[in-house]
Amino acid sequence: MNAGSDDRSKKNTAGLMKMVLVALAAFAFTFTLVPLYRIACEKVFGIRLERTAAEGAKDAAAKGARMVTVQFDGGVNSKLPWSFHPNQVTMQVRPGEQYETTYYAHNDSDRTIVGSAVPSVAPARASGYFSKTECFCFTAQTLAAGEKRDMPVRFIVDPNLPADVNTITLSYTFFKNDVLTAQQQGTTAKTPASPLSAP
Repeated sequence: MNAGSDDRSKKNTAGLMKMVLVALAAFAFTFTLVPLYRIACEKVFGIRLERTAAEGAKDAAAKGARMVTVQFDGGVNSKLPWSFHPNQVTMQVRPGEQYETTYYAHNDSDRTIVGSAVPSVAPARASGYFSKTECFCFTAQTLAAGEKRDMPVRFIVDPNLPADVNTITLSYTFFKNDVLTAQQQGTTAKTPASPLSAP
């Protein structure tokens, strides 16, 4: 009776040990799946997975310390009798933070004129990382004869701006808005005749 009990106890202990070993093996296997999956994706398929927390923190610190030079430029089309230029030619900015600058405009003529500004960002691949949150280019600008005005621009440079882009140029060209200028002056803008209206 005692011998049978001992045999049963040994079998139970052996079974328990096997279960513990299987559980440990399963845990070890699942623990190694993540790095194996990462290696397979990056080395075999060329897919870059999310960075580790340490890499992310290091990258965030690098981005936080980064400064970018923003240059400002401005001009007018020959049909527009205005003076127009940036009040500040260059600015050092930290990506992710909002900044403000102003442009100066003066109507050199003796009549009210409406102008529309067209912005551009250089280099072209930086344009997707430069966001204007407020800009005089969003609407047409009306200046009375001899009127002058400082016009603000608020902007943010995206922290994901490519690392090799260290300088961004924001440029504006002001054009005369003939239709709105004619309305301001109480006249009808000359528009070309439609080809459909010709006899």
